[in-house]
Amino acid sequence: MRVFYLLFTSIFFTQIYSQEINWMTFEEALEAQKKIPKKIFMNLYADWCGPCKIMDKKTFKNRDVANYINKYFYAVKFNAEGDKKINFFDREFTNPNYDKNRKGRNSTHQLTLFLRVEGYPSIVFLSEDGDPMLPIMGYHNPQQLEFYLKLIKQGDYSVFRSPEDFEKYQKYFRPKFKG
Repeated sequence: MRVFYLLFTSIFFTQIYSQEINWMTFEEALEAQKKIPKKIFMNLYADWCGPCKIMDKKTFKNRDVANYINKYFYAVKFNAEGDKKINFFDREFTNPNYDKNRKGRNSTHQLTLFLRVEGYPSIVFLSEDGDPMLPIMGYHNPQQLEFYLKLIKQGDYSVFRSPEDFEKYQKYFRPKFKG
């Protein structure tokens, strides 16, 4: 009986506090946009990147983050140094210098460069039409990521006329996601 209780409790709390993001490939997200328009949330990572792994474990497994992303975005997880061939904006993006035998850092994928990503982890949002927005670089905890998720989802970014407008918005933002 005690084992059953412990098992039930651990499963229950895992379900409450941990949620999975419904990751898609880049191509799947672009196809899904054609049927039901939503913005794309794109996580660019590298296999060797420590902060990327922490963000996977702590931020992306957060129930509030996962629920919000699953509800309002198509989520894409993209290896920024991988060898996947991507067709986007009538162009083919590859990683011609990719070395499958290399341990650690690899060459940067052409799509990563096209999206103007200069470090990992990075988040890039794409509009409902697939147009990329500026990347957001670095590790973000759930509350920090909430700011960007809601800013992009609600379209508030379009009203900023100056860096001061952005700072004012950020200053008065009150996160609701739990840590």
